[in-house]
Amino acid sequence: MKRVIFAVLLSLFVCNTGFADDLRIVDGDTIKINSEKIRFSGIDAPERKQVCYLNEKKVFCGELSKEKLKEKIGTDSISCEREKNKDRYGRTVAECFVNGESLSKFMVRSGYAFDWPRYSKKKYAEDEEYAKTNKLGLWTMEFEYPWIWKKNK
Repeated sequence: MKRVIFAVLLSLFVCNTGFADDLRIVDGDTIKINSEKIRFSGIDAPERKQVCYLNEKKVFCGELSKEKLKEKIGTDSISCEREKNKDRYGRTVAECFVNGESLSKFMVRSGYAFDWPRYSKKKYAEDEEYAKTNKLGLWTMEFEYPWIWKKNK
């Protein structure tokens, strides 16, 4: 019995799986599983306090992005492919998946995050173009790219 329990625990560790009970959505491109903060590689989502404008009305687009990610994950388990190095804030950098679907790709393609060419090598550029062309998510609003907004703050 101890071997079975050990095998199950080991497989969970090796598979890099996180369960909803251990999960906290920080914002549209960052999650926390247990005590590990994970930043999605290659994308940037609006900050929680970042404001966008929809028909001249202020909208907290960072909160919208966070809610979209929360809705997508639901109670499903997450697996992450971690990069070797952490970011400058000490966060793990990874591409994470729900039911085999990349959360980074989903967030960009649905218009709630952006391909960050500085880090992505344009991996999500086609997904961003799709969202922009179809006026999805934040593409219905006036906004600053998050990396520009952060630079100006």
